[in-house]
Amino acid sequence: MSARGRGSDALGTLVVLAALLVAWEIAVALFAPPPILLPAPSAILAELAAEPSYFGRHALFTLGTTLAGFALSVVLGVALAVATVASRLADRLVTTLLVVTNSLPKVALAPLFVIWLGTGAAPKIAIAVMLAIVSIVVDVAHGLRSVDPDALALARVHRASPWAVLWKVRFPNALPALFVGMKVAVSFALVGAIVGEFVAGSMGLGHVILVAQGQFDTVRVFAGLVVLGVLGTVLFGLLELAERLVLPWHVSRRSERKA
Repeated sequence: MSARGRGSDALGTLVVLAALLVAWEIAVALFAPPPILLPAPSAILAELAAEPSYFGRHALFTLGTTLAGFALSVVLGVALAVATVASRLADRLVTTLLVVTNSLPKVALAPLFVIWLGTGAAPKIAIAVMLAIVSIVVDVAHGLRSVDPDALALARVHRASPWAVLWKVRFPNALPALFVGMKVAVSFALVGAIVGEFVAGSMGLGHVILVAQGQFDTVRVFAGLVVLGVLGTVLFGLLELAERLVLPWHVSRRSERKA
């Protein structure tokens, strides 16, 4: 897709979003629901404008724990994916462990991380890793296995070492799958950070939302959600940009340029 096409798509998205906000504002003005149930967008924006440093400080804390959890999930996830491809035993162990941990409710596990790691950033990062790592392992392992057999046969003919095959054949093939996994994982890492802030701590957007809910301050709850939405969108967009820069040769990017 050309730069003009991407620009028109972004403009269209902004127009739709603005139309929804205007419709929301008009509906609140017409039906006048209690502010505790549904505040107007203008009230939410006024709340954000009144205390930008407050929301910014908590957003930075949430962003830091999210990025730390995301980075750890990528490093550990890629390592585990390589292990699952290299060893059938590792594949069974890692797959079983991921299935078991992924089936457990994270809110129920969060208090254990607080007991083990305290009430600082560490338990939030651990929960973020636990949520984000599954998509990294699954997608990267799939990419590492989905190699053209002819490419592997050619590497064997040239007597390439297993490390050379992994680094020069399998890993480049897995890069598109890695970016797919990272775009999913960054959202899960943000969710994990918020779950950790709900359970314990005195910083972060999760803490802001929890305190506002206890005070029945619906406007502040919505304000925290808006900041969360912006954070998630920006992180996803940055990964999209990185994918375009790193993988301009991929078939999906070539098809976008033709569109």
